[in-house]
Amino acid sequence: MVSPPCYGLLTRQKEPVPLKSISVTLSIREFVAGVSATLNYENEGKDPLEAFFVFPMDEDSAVHSFEALVDGKKIVAELQEKSEARTNYENAISQGHQAFLLEEDDQAGDTFSCNVGNLTPGSKAALTLKYVQELPLEADGALRYVLPAILNPRYQLSRGSEGGGLQMKTPAVPSQDVPYTLSLAATVSSQHGIKSVQCSSPVNPIEYLEDKTSAQISLADGHKFDRDVEFLVYYSEVHTPSVAVEMGAPATKPDSLMGDPSAMVSFYPNIPEAQSPTACGEFVFLMDRSGSMHCPMNNQNPSQLRIEAAKETLIWLLKSLPVGCYFNIYGFGSSFESFFPESVKYTQDTMEQALKRVKSMDADLGGTEILEPLKAIYSRTSIPGHPLQLFVFTDGEVTDTFSVIREVKSNGQRHRCFSFGIGEGASTSLIKGIARASGGAAEFITGNERMQSKALRALKRSLQPVVEDVSLSWDLPAGLSAKMLSPEPTVIFRGQRLIVYAQLTGTMPPAEATGKVCLKYTLQGTQFENQVAFSLQPKSDANLTIHRLAAKSFIQTKDMGFEETPANDKKEVLKVSMECGVISSHTAFIAINKDLNKPVQGPLTRSDVPSPMLFAQSMRMCSPGMPYSSPTPLCCNFSRMGGAPAPMFGASAPKSGISLKKSGRRLRSGAPRSVKHQPHMEQYADFCAFDEMSQGCSSNNMSDLETNHTDDPLVQLISLQKADGSWDLNEGLAVILGVSLGDMQAALPVKSVDSSGWATVLAVIWLHDKYKDMKSEWELLERKAVAWIHSHAGSATDGLVKAAVGFLKSSVDPAVFAP
Repeated sequence: MVSPPCYGLLTRQKEPVPLKSISVTLSIREFVAGVSATLNYENEGKDPLEAFFVFPMDEDSAVHSFEALVDGKKIVAELQEKSEARTNYENAISQGHQAFLLEEDDQAGDTFSCNVGNLTPGSKAALTLKYVQELPLEADGALRYVLPAILNPRYQLSRGSEGGGLQMKTPAVPSQDVPYTLSLAATVSSQHGIKSVQCSSPVNPIEYLEDKTSAQISLADGHKFDRDVEFLVYYSEVHTPSVAVEMGAPATKPDSLMGDPSAMVSFYPNIPEAQSPTACGEFVFLMDRSGSMHCPMNNQNPSQLRIEAAKETLIWLLKSLPVGCYFNIYGFGSSFESFFPESVKYTQDTMEQALKRVKSMDADLGGTEILEPLKAIYSRTSIPGHPLQLFVFTDGEVTDTFSVIREVKSNGQRHRCFSFGIGEGASTSLIKGIARASGGAAEFITGNERMQSKALRALKRSLQPVVEDVSLSWDLPAGLSAKMLSPEPTVIFRGQRLIVYAQLTGTMPPAEATGKVCLKYTLQGTQFENQVAFSLQPKSDANLTIHRLAAKSFIQTKDMGFEETPANDKKEVLKVSMECGVISSHTAFIAINKDLNKPVQGPLTRSDVPSPMLFAQSMRMCSPGMPYSSPTPLCCNFSRMGGAPAPMFGASAPKSGISLKKSGRRLRSGAPRSVKHQPHMEQYADFCAFDEMSQGCSSNNMSDLETNHTDDPLVQLISLQKADGSWDLNEGLAVILGVSLGDMQAALPVKSVDSSGWATVLAVIWLHDKYKDMKSEWELLERKAVAWIHSHAGSATDGLVKAAVGFLKSSVDPAVFAP
């Protein structure tokens, strides 16, 4: 008799996986999110279980609460020093008690693990963690909240140590076969009113209050684990400076961070738009060329490959650089290479050399080792008068995140780093961390977003004149002072929000008293001030949201990982983390249930919650012995290369770096704990990223970007522009503009003017006519073109523009050519 097939996801022992569902409650008030996430477990097996669950979080999340509800009994976790918490967890498990452990990755602040120990047969456990988070402001005024659904496997350095890392692998399954569900209910509120709320995933109809100050949103049933859950919230007014003062925790001693009131200050500096008097700077572009860059930008079909979008973006950047600057391009993977031995001056010749190299780039450099190329870049001698501006593009799959951040921070005074997280699941710890450490800015490109527009916005920021002498001053009643908890602001960009936190110490004045805080800065010799007056009557918040965010802000400036944080900084991190109840890489939440009628007996069955694949349809199994140096560029050993497919929210990441050791290690008592391990890892040891959509996208077929975009006139036009900003009058330009070369030549109104001047005016008008909605992507190269026109055509410029408008039958305002 043939056995019936087994349905659903089972372990090798044909036992069901214990995680059943994830439910999330989200509350967004103004630009702060409060989140409560519950993981629901059930042991349907015959043996006691120890379950391991690894999941992503945004690195700005201040996790401040963890509790377990086991068979109706609530157990509130305690925050302890991490080593102590791990020992207590192991001891509790070995003694037959139920125990629960929540900790942050040792080497990255955006990955967490949750351990459920001694879950008896038939038992149910609901584990709830709570966190608060600032929401970043997008260029279009949207506030962005992301619930990470994807945890990319982190590339493990070949020379990396085994110390403390969770060397645990779990099976990967197609996203449609994930055995647990996700539900989310969100409330958005703002006193200024809500324009709209958008979500990347299917949602039920959004319900607004009549005055649109509040909205209710929930995910539609059947959510697929194929993308991050992302909300974009548009308020009626978002750029209003404000100060919020929060009352300290009751029954907490004064003169402590939690006992004193805390202030959250939000500025939107009205920095005037200005251009640097001289075009200077050394622009270095560091591009990820690891195998994972062969993944599509998103899960839609068709979708541009990450490496293809990166190549197109580099073309845009190269064309937009100012004349007279210096530049270089690095590619990195398991190794790295640069286009030039040293940064070179930006000329027509060097630009053409770089473009040729860009068009032949591929995602062919193996894993993701970013530290060594960074060291190589920083080891180069600075070019006098040309400050270094570093642009880093990566899908962020590394394990040594804090080491990378520390390297950038140690060179922070000599450069700014603009970082870009590509695709779903890029490490927020890495991308935000290196930008913060150098006074730069971070961007994430997900869904249908274009890498080009975000990269060009960053380039525009890097070309802004430096804002100097930034200072923050407080005007408070006598007996009250402000102690800064955030780093003093040193860099401000136009259109950027600035948030700082302070502890108010001393005697709080009567309720009617007010205070002032003033932001001062100097731009091109002119001093500017932004001042905000606020009430000194603190408001009560049971969650102590501002205090938690202030603590997180402080921890982020000091915490460099479990093993790498300097002793003095570690002491401060521990003090603030323990006092405020906000987790760090040096602390962990632990809950122990000692009230069982009798200790759990027998060996534990270990269960690693499985990981869904993002691009499951494009994966196939490889032989376990396949060498890493396989000649097939899309095929790789899962444990060594970042090119493996991405597991999702709730996924145990291979080589994730979470510092839990394998079960069975020696305990303090000297007795090994007996664990029956369910060997998912052996069954899913190696994968081959066999992407059916990209079989035709080998380096041979993808080497010429222009060939791939023959139907995109914008790419063709940009490719024809010269380094000085001009276009030549030739057949290629005529084809793009849709006219004959003869007609263009005959229509030249001023015969004494170089034909390139006429061609450049026509190209700029065509850009405004055809691609006005994409101006953010070509604004800088247009600026270069207009400057070139005025320097070469001089007084004939107005005549050229008028004639070009008539020739192309355009309605473009000639004012766009104003110098």
